Amino acid sequence: MREQLEIFQALPGDLAPRDAQDLMAYPFFSLAKTHRTTPIDFRAGAVSIRVEATAEHGMATIWDADVLIWAASQLVEARDAGLPTSRLMVATPYEILGFVRRGTSARDYTRLKAALDRLQSTSIATSIRQITGRRLHRFSWVNEWKERADGRGRPLGLELILPDWFYAGVLDEALVLTIDREYFTLTGGIERWLYRVVRKHAGRQPNGWRFDFKHLYAKSGSLAPFPRFAFEVRDIARAQRLPGYRLKIERTTRGIEVLHFRAASHPAHQPVQPNIRQLVRDLAESLKSGEKL
Repeated sequence: MREQLEIFQALPGDLAPRDAQDLMAYPFFSLAKTHRTTPIDFRAGAVSIRVEATAEHGMATIWDADVLIWAASQLVEARDAGLPTSRLMVATPYEILGFVRRGTSARDYTRLKAALDRLQSTSIATSIRQITGRRLHRFSWVNEWKERADGRGRPLGLELILPDWFYAGVLDEALVLTIDREYFTLTGGIERWLYRVVRKHAGRQPNGWRFDFKHLYAKSGSLAPFPRFAFEVRDIARAQRLPGYRLKIERTTRGIEVLHFRAASHPAHQPVQPNIRQLVRDLAESLKSGEKL
């Protein structure tokens, strides 16, 4: 298998981060930093997903998925530049860790290797992008990976092979979205997952999108009890921590709690400043109309 693949050498430079839409829309990863072996089972219409983990490594987490965001960003950049791509990718840990805004110490390198182990050992079976919902595609996020070295044993970086399912989705332009670099600074599993859902569904639509909390909970695959999940979503909305989007909690006439999200007119990581020009115009209009101040 490996011998049939050409090597894709990681591109240099500060590339725009891209994410695979399928991974943004559905529950494929653990949202907790603790060791998870409980499978994810998700069904919605013709879509079915089952994610299984090994006892040794546990399930791949949403932080581990940063490696896949790095890979997607590399592949899309190469494709757009007319360069050949491959599922066999070679890079240094420094390149991957720097892209996803992690440290580059020996400890960070060890954590990266643990992430690759979880990505390889996590098993996925899904009907997404299959001709019929009764057929499943089975794969792991990383088919295989290894550390490279020269003849003298000096490290030359990492080598990993991506699965066909992920690779095909990334190279279809309609199935990849650019994400905000500030995504990598989000520390909570639910807020990272929620950003990806919001980015996928709201995009740049003026009126944004809405999901009721129960629907969001089902889409998350979270093991947290629903009240805890709902509390965290409310807290994220109150703090407005998602870069580039504004969140608002609403209630329907039936009392159902709904999250309304839309693109922000100001970056989410910057405080919203008062519109001084508009205040001056309003003051001028008041003076013209003879209103008392």
